[in-house]
Amino acid sequence: MADNLPSEFDVIVIGTGLPESIIAAACSRSGQRVLHVDSRSYYGGNWASFSFSGLLSWLREYQDNSDIVNESPAWEEQILENEEAIALGRNDKTIQHVEVFCYASQDLHDGVEEAGALQKNHASVTSANSTEAADSACLPTEDESLSTMSCEMPTGQTPSSDPEHALEVNDVDRTGEKENHCDDKTCVTSTSEKETSENVPTVEDIAEQPKQNRITYSQIIKEGRRFNIDLVSKVLYSRGLLIDLLIKSNVSRYAEFKNITRILAFREGRVEQVPCSRADVFNSKQLSMVEKRMLMKFLTFCMEYEEHLDEYKAYEQITFSEYLKTQKLTPNLQYFVLHSIAMTSETASSTIDGLKATKNFLHCLGRYGNTPFLFPLYGQGELPQCFCRMCAVFGGIYCLRHSVQCLVVDKESGKCKAIIDQFGQRIMSKHFLVEDSYFSENTCSHVQYRQISRAVLITDRSVLQTDSDQQISILTVPAEESGTSAVRVIELCSSTMTCMKGTYLVHLTCTSSKSAREDLEPVVQKLFTPYTEMEIENEEVEKPRILWALYFNMRDSSDVSRSSYNDLPSNVYVCSGPDCGLGNDNAVKQAETLFQQICPNEDFCPPPPNPEDIILDGDSLQPGASDSSAVPEANAETPKETASLGNPEEPSE
Repeated sequence: MADNLPSEFDVIVIGTGLPESIIAAACSRSGQRVLHVDSRSYYGGNWASFSFSGLLSWLREYQDNSDIVNESPAWEEQILENEEAIALGRNDKTIQHVEVFCYASQDLHDGVEEAGALQKNHASVTSANSTEAADSACLPTEDESLSTMSCEMPTGQTPSSDPEHALEVNDVDRTGEKENHCDDKTCVTSTSEKETSENVPTVEDIAEQPKQNRITYSQIIKEGRRFNIDLVSKVLYSRGLLIDLLIKSNVSRYAEFKNITRILAFREGRVEQVPCSRADVFNSKQLSMVEKRMLMKFLTFCMEYEEHLDEYKAYEQITFSEYLKTQKLTPNLQYFVLHSIAMTSETASSTIDGLKATKNFLHCLGRYGNTPFLFPLYGQGELPQCFCRMCAVFGGIYCLRHSVQCLVVDKESGKCKAIIDQFGQRIMSKHFLVEDSYFSENTCSHVQYRQISRAVLITDRSVLQTDSDQQISILTVPAEESGTSAVRVIELCSSTMTCMKGTYLVHLTCTSSKSAREDLEPVVQKLFTPYTEMEIENEEVEKPRILWALYFNMRDSSDVSRSSYNDLPSNVYVCSGPDCGLGNDNAVKQAETLFQQICPNEDFCPPPPNPEDIILDGDSLQPGASDSSAVPEANAETPKETASLGNPEEPSE
């Protein structure tokens, strides 16, 4: 592979997370020669999604690679007298405190493997021996309550990395149970109420199911390709920076989205739905008529708060929670606005922060649905791949499983001039973009990182059951103790293509104060109950059952200043990993800022040319060739209407 790579590029990008992928696509679109490399075997880094067996492989790889000892680097011999090197780290240390629990019945059988899997591996095949099976799948044995490991490099990827499989599932889903609603060049799929309501099991139906029909661990393994499990849990604001960028750049053609169908609140031990839109407010049975008028009056003010400075000027120095108490809102309304609409901290968010968040929420309402949020089909990990496709279309070169040993710095100019890869090849470039997880401990010795606590659960039913089992929900559980953060819960149904039918995939996220399990387990215990065989006889269980659970901490480097890294040349740019925010605005802002430093006078991700405007070489020399016939095939296959979210289209290879 090394012999086939050109020896010089304009931009070298190390890491394939969302910010890096956006920058690589923007640079390639502006005419730069881009090399995009990643030592991992999958796209996305900590933004990636995995099938179930892929996630187990990821866990196993981290465990196996945690004790790797760096050997004496061979690249040192290639460093000249007038050069110095910045060594890059071999081990990714962004994931810590991993704990895995399996509550589903482990009736394991020989030969059980993921349906449609291309090959067997130790993480996707279970054994009749329970001890060996638990070990191979990173699950606890009967004598162990959990499996704890220091995590390193993963190896699996989502089913969507197989284009044929992804398109096939999309086509079946589109014709079987979805309708397309298009607006502003964006298509958002919604589930047909008639079809979903017919297939929704009631509580009585669930109780009557025979024991052998319960979801077992073998079923989860067999249906593993139905799962797309995100390492980072986020959604897209319908008028957010990322949606605008997807539409502007036409990258929207590579992805599909579904509406988040409801916003939930957890209050007084109960989960209830929060009215968001005007229609929801007036149709709500939770609110009295007086409360409905109060809420609509306050939300109307929030939409125009900047024009009424005198109404909030005196409250700028207090928290938003305290400000709400001055607005003649009932405790019920204060709770809804603070935790489910503004989604801000009760103790740390100022009045201005809360008003801005509320206005943003309301501004995004109604563009594509009854809530402000969209979720990408097949998971958040699709988004980096969408921009990777755009980069490749404009000539970018990608190399996965291709590690970079060091950056080569010219002593005289103080600038980085090249990289040396795993094959010893020296590749020159003008600009170098590096994901921060690739830097060694020497480079990051003065950096202080925050942490994100994450949990991923597979459950048997929704936290709030309704007539439809295809609900996508966001729930915020407020912090109970000082010094801790509110926990964000995102519950995904099978129509998001992230879990098998009959299950829900639940993501929990908060800013870390302890380990992920210590931070999140109290919330998990409030909303869910572990699945045990003993409870099957007594079906009077109000909470959803947990079939499988994963806890881990992820590094948050989003607030780290570039000056915190030691001795970086001016042409080496640093990209952070995911932050703890609900949306993706931080990644887009970071990508645009770094792109403007690399290409100061270029437009950031402009739309690609229309096919009818492209003139192929030699066409202009042919007499009588009209503009409309310059590219007849491209014009026929790629009309303007296809450049929309919801119509995936594979770029020509």
